[in-house]
Amino acid sequence: MTVKNNTILNHREITHKIRRIAFQIYESNVDEKEVVLAGIDKNGYVFAKKLKTVLEKISDINPILCKVSIDKKHPWKDIKTSISVEDYKNKSIVLVDDVLNSGTTLIYGVKHFLNVPLKQFKTAVLVNRNHKKYPVKADFKGISLSTSLNEHVQVMLEGKTYEVFLE
Repeated sequence: MTVKNNTILNHREITHKIRRIAFQIYESNVDEKEVVLAGIDKNGYVFAKKLKTVLEKISDINPILCKVSIDKKHPWKDIKTSISVEDYKNKSIVLVDDVLNSGTTLIYGVKHFLNVPLKQFKTAVLVNRNHKKYPVKADFKGISLSTSLNEHVQVMLEGKTYEVFLE
């Protein structure tokens, strides 16, 4: 792996943040038997899988993985989930994404899940960029980062080495 000058988080730091967020999820769901980790497809789902692995090691909670497919160009269109409504109804849900930019993807994801009764609803992101245009927040976040609007945060969570960098 080549380390770029604009690296925000390296592999070790990302691994640490994943573990810390998993502990925070556990602490807020300590009385739950199951927690749904709803990862927004692509990187949000990869991030949710990593959280699931750590949660299984540190707790007795059964994390249920759910892939959430949102058309990021048209987020108001139908949202699809890899599990049925009955599988997350009356459960604790954590909506997971890699980066919170404007909040558009997260707010439409929240809206989708609020159509059914839930025990608890939280959000988790690895990077919070603080450019929100919607009133949505990350309950669990790896890092808050102030960037300009024309900068892009790239998250690499697949492969042997993870990295977050600015383009």
